[in-house]
Amino acid sequence: MTKLSFVLIFTSLLSFAQQGDYPNGKKLFNANCAACHRLDKKLIGPALSNVTEIRSLAWLKLWIKDNNALRASGDADAKAIFEEFKGMPMTPFPQLSDQDIVDILEYTKGKPKVTASTVQKINPAVARGKKIFKANCAACHKLNKKLIGPPLFKIGEIRSLEWLKLWIKDNNALRASGDADAKAIFEEYKGMPMMAFPQLSDQNIEDVVKYLNVGDVKPVATQVAVSKSDPRFDKPMVSVKVSLALTILAFLLLSLIIASTTKKRGEKSDEPSMLFTLYKNPFLRLLALIFVLLGSAYLVFAWLMQIDVNEGYQPIQPIHFSHAVHAGANKIDCQYCHSSAKHSKTSGIPSVNVCMNCHKSISEYNGELFGGYTKVELDGEIQKMYDAIGWDKENLQYKKDYKQKPIKWVRIHNLPDFAYFNHSQHVTVAGVACQKCHGPVETMDEVKQFSKLTMGWCINCHKTTEVNMKDNGYYKNIHEQLSKKYGLEKVTEAQMGGQECGKCHY
Repeated sequence: MTKLSFVLIFTSLLSFAQQGDYPNGKKLFNANCAACHRLDKKLIGPALSNVTEIRSLAWLKLWIKDNNALRASGDADAKAIFEEFKGMPMTPFPQLSDQDIVDILEYTKGKPKVTASTVQKINPAVARGKKIFKANCAACHKLNKKLIGPPLFKIGEIRSLEWLKLWIKDNNALRASGDADAKAIFEEYKGMPMMAFPQLSDQNIEDVVKYLNVGDVKPVATQVAVSKSDPRFDKPMVSVKVSLALTILAFLLLSLIIASTTKKRGEKSDEPSMLFTLYKNPFLRLLALIFVLLGSAYLVFAWLMQIDVNEGYQPIQPIHFSHAVHAGANKIDCQYCHSSAKHSKTSGIPSVNVCMNCHKSISEYNGELFGGYTKVELDGEIQKMYDAIGWDKENLQYKKDYKQKPIKWVRIHNLPDFAYFNHSQHVTVAGVACQKCHGPVETMDEVKQFSKLTMGWCINCHKTTEVNMKDNGYYKNIHEQLSKKYGLEKVTEAQMGGQECGKCHY
């Protein structure tokens, strides 16, 4: 019985140890594998999405820790991979533990889908109190941390409700009455007055105190891992392959018709076969040669057209900045951070000083978790910004004589130098929304290149975008001239000159 219990315990522990940790696997993958691999596309090495469905866990552990030793042992798969990538060696990772490798493989299975299974009920009074707190108190107070004023979590256990009502409605009057606590708080904060809120009713204050006593009540969610490939990169060769297949089919049909016609003209039954007839026919050989040359040129040209088309490009940034949180959940306008987009050629990268307009008082993340990160990890991302500019979040001031460090963001959208593009011309003059080119950025935790940004893509936009003539005398005069010339009611950007080579290349 004892032995059986030991076996069961050991088996359960082993099974638990082999459960992959997706967030840790993502961090390890980015630190060790991302330079040569992507999940969904071949880079230097092969794509690794769902690699556990192709190779066994035991084999992958041996390969990752020392692929050279595995190949030297005579393993056929290891040799085949080595030959497929023309003898390019892969860096061994002996420092990774078995659990580290299991975590990395868990990440390659795809992002876990979070579904809400149970939601904790929130007291309506607490919900009302939170809303009142956010509207009136959050500029100076936090729940668990000193801001301009003291932290207020569980303030109802420190002060009586009646005292809090008097203090919130008119703290100056309470202090003038000689109240010792009111005087002590005033002196502690060096005579900084607190705004009075006589408009708040007793019920309003009771709701706020209830919220402060319990804090933020968050829904409880269960994580369900669902493997899902991430189609970041479209396959532009699909139409090319279809066209090529149709061309080959047409060539074969033509060859069969000619060969069959040639065969019927013969009188002897022992004439050569149809294949021999195809080979000997000079016209078909010339046709085949032309087809091979044109087909090869077509394929080469189609392949060349994909070079540096970086649709889906999503580099790892030094700080995990989420546009979904800032532009999506918090509704921050794009041009608050990228303010030069409406005035100049470039959209600009905001300096850390712009971030600090909000983050002087927001030093921790309290929103919905995303990207497999924990709250501690996201708080650490905010700390990276403080480390760059030298902000002391405890004393709420900049550090003296601090040597600031730039944040080295990785550029995503990068047009060739020979192509001129002006943001202000599109944003201010044409009124083009940011999402037109950059996609639904307000939904992206990690920004990627949404559009192809090729010349054909730009020209197609110019062909379909109608010029807004309203309240614009300059465009109105040109419109009248172009309407007579083309006989059109409305004029597109292409007809206004947006298709001329010199507009973008000069």
